[in-house]
Amino acid sequence: MTELEIMQHAKMYIDKLANGIDPLTDLPVNETDIVNNVRISRCLFYVSDVLRQVIDNGGGVGKKQKTAKPPFSLPPEALGRFRYSPAPIPISEITKRFNELTPSEETTQLRHTALTNWLLKTGMLENKEAADGKTIKRPTAQGKALGISTEKRNGQYGEYVVVLYNRDAQQFLVDNLDAVLENEKKAREEKERLRAAEKERQSAAPAPDPQGPPWTPDQENDMIDLYAQRRDIPEIAAVLNRTEADVRFHLTQMGFLKR
Repeated sequence: MTELEIMQHAKMYIDKLANGIDPLTDLPVNETDIVNNVRISRCLFYVSDVLRQVIDNGGGVGKKQKTAKPPFSLPPEALGRFRYSPAPIPISEITKRFNELTPSEETTQLRHTALTNWLLKTGMLENKEAADGKTIKRPTAQGKALGISTEKRNGQYGEYVVVLYNRDAQQFLVDNLDAVLENEKKAREEKERLRAAEKERQSAAPAPDPQGPPWTPDQENDMIDLYAQRRDIPEIAAVLNRTEADVRFHLTQMGFLKR
């Protein structure tokens, strides 16, 4: 019997117990039997649902891990097929035309921010503050000389400004795609470094102490019941008149939540 079959068999037993059925005889258990206790029954239903999720996941615990695709890249022969537009087009359209050159299932898709971040770094674009306080990107004098321009347009929410790239600006991005991708790679590595440093910092931090007075056995049982009913932590805290940190800490200490 495979591991998955064992899980399916175990779930069948738990389902029957949760419904007050003896899995060995398929007969109803005595009304005074412990499995007919509402708290036990709720816990059994909860465990059954967890097992269902694991079985649906092919026997794996947690979410299925997606296979990471390699970063976006294009060989020279593919770049030669880039569709240049004689009329100026926005960066989103340029990004779309780059992505057309490689099947989406083979690599991650290029994001327009990879192009604009590099143009900011090279001084072709600059960040400016708009009237509403938001940051907008506009071509510098160097960018305008290259062929980056702005145009006012009317949309659903009124007038707006779009940044456009003429044929020469499109060619500039095609010729420098390797530099764009290298800049994106360095930015990605820096984000990963910062994420790892933050994770290490958090793992080194001491676990918070529980807040409030000691828990009574009845309170612990009520908390388990509520958690088995899939109530969220804020609701459990409100019902028990405890802080969310207190409930989360106690659930973690009892093994219901991962540290």
